[in-house]
Amino acid sequence: MKTLSEKESSFKNHFTDSVFYEIELTAKYCKMLGSQIFEKFNIDISIEEFGILDTLLCNPGICQRDLARIILRDRANTGKLLDSLEKKELVRRELAIKNNRPVKLAQLTEKGYKKTKEVTDIIRPHLEDIRKRVKNKDLDKVTGLLKQFREILREALEIQI
Repeated sequence: MKTLSEKESSFKNHFTDSVFYEIELTAKYCKMLGSQIFEKFNIDISIEEFGILDTLLCNPGICQRDLARIILRDRANTGKLLDSLEKKELVRRELAIKNNRPVKLAQLTEKGYKKTKEVTDIIRPHLEDIRKRVKNKDLDKVTGLLKQFREILREALEIQI
């Protein structure tokens, strides 16, 4: 009969030794750091809401479906987040026609733009502090590889958003 150690060593390529697991853990640390910063500075929006504000800053006038694809959330959840941001007067949605279909296009309000800038100014120093600990060329390399890896995963997935 094999000992526990012998059984453990008979497994090869553990999930916990994979790039998938490393990325998952890294993402959890990023989310935890973000939550700590938002809590510490009493930021009155969620990290998910900030992600939408920042995405809208980069993609003004985007429809909910396209926004959902970018932030990797389903349309219903994206709609709830947009509703919340609209109630806070940070986002405005306007009816438009896209591909002969009525859609609501979202964009930042002036208040939303100011909030995005305010939160960015708060979190930037914390992110830069972490960035300083890694060589720029290494960080650029990791960023490029992650984008490439994410694109390969996106192609392999059957996402219905």
